[in-house]
Amino acid sequence: METVQVSFKLPRNIFSALRKDPAGFVQEMRVAAAVKWYENRVISQSKAAEIAGLSRTEFIDALNGFKVSAFQYNSDEIVSEVSGR
Repeated sequence: METVQVSFKLPRNIFSALRKDPAGFVQEMRVAAAVKWYENRVISQSKAAEIAGLSRTEFIDALNGFKVSAFQYNSDEIVSEVSGR
């Protein structure tokens, strides 16, 4: 997998305010972004797990921690899927 490094500047005191070291902050930010993008149906669950740097199982656990459903279907979509419409 080819990767790209992205960087941006943050105030140094943000890490102590969040009680995170820079690496922990970046990991938490990756997970939070992936969860939000998944919740908003921008990306699939597998792509979100990849962005978060987690396995699918770990990502589902993260979704639970953010109180986001791992299931992205509403009742109309389920009925349509089952009935073949």
